[in-house]
Amino acid sequence: MNYIILDLEWDGAYFPKINRFINQILQIGAVKLNENFDVIETFDVIIKSSFSKRVSKRFSELTGITKEDMLKGVSLESAFKAYNKWANDTDITMTWSNSDIYTVLENEKHLLDGNKLKINKYLDLQKFIQGEMRLSGIECTSQISLLNAAVAFGINVDESLLHNAKADSTVAAELLKKCYNKERFSTFVLDTSDPEFFERYMFKPYYISDINDKDIDKSQFEFCCTACGSPLVLKGKWRQRFGGFSACLVCNACRRKYFANVKFRKMFDSVKVRRRLSEKIKNKANNNDM
Repeated sequence: MNYIILDLEWDGAYFPKINRFINQILQIGAVKLNENFDVIETFDVIIKSSFSKRVSKRFSELTGITKEDMLKGVSLESAFKAYNKWANDTDITMTWSNSDIYTVLENEKHLLDGNKLKINKYLDLQKFIQGEMRLSGIECTSQISLLNAAVAFGINVDESLLHNAKADSTVAAELLKKCYNKERFSTFVLDTSDPEFFERYMFKPYYISDINDKDIDKSQFEFCCTACGSPLVLKGKWRQRFGGFSACLVCNACRRKYFANVKFRKMFDSVKVRRRLSEKIKNKANNNDM
């Protein structure tokens, strides 16, 4: 078994067939590592757009790939076939964050006819490295960049080469070599043969807008007075507002009035609830005799 660190570079472009912008893959870069995490093979290919004759200025500046480079590239289908021949079924494939997975799925859906990129075992390397950073006492954000992670572990990086798929894969390989822990690493490996794997990645969380939706727990609309602890009574109706449901509540025991907002965010297999309660403060005007 070997390890593959895969990196994609893509450019947003308007796709007339579906009447919206998509992230089209224009470069695939990867490094293959042995059990000692030494680079044994590399993969690098530039892809010709399936529907556009240009690249954005931002993409060109970040990657160094010009319009001329792109137009000389191979087709997406050819690139996928070449990569699938290069990769093995038993390899564990890693990407820096799961955004590459979203992009692969989007390109497979809209630009290819049944041809899929070979990813059997998958690991989100960014997520794994962040966990190792915290265990090492290194502070990190929820979405740390590849460059900042490399700097945190003392890896020298030529910033001018970043945002090139092959170069990014090489830096990520150095990070993995420094941070690898067999037991913890294995818990991050996912099997893409699980029917829910790609469904989970393609699912887009959303706020529930129908108060009668079956996924709404009505008990989340119940609040207690922050002053006396008595149950609050609804005044009027819960109305859709601020991405959730809002209403005025009152405490019959101490007469305090409140404004409440409850949001239900639908995830793939759960619902996240966010509740807010704030007391209404009635400003008393000073009526001074003149």
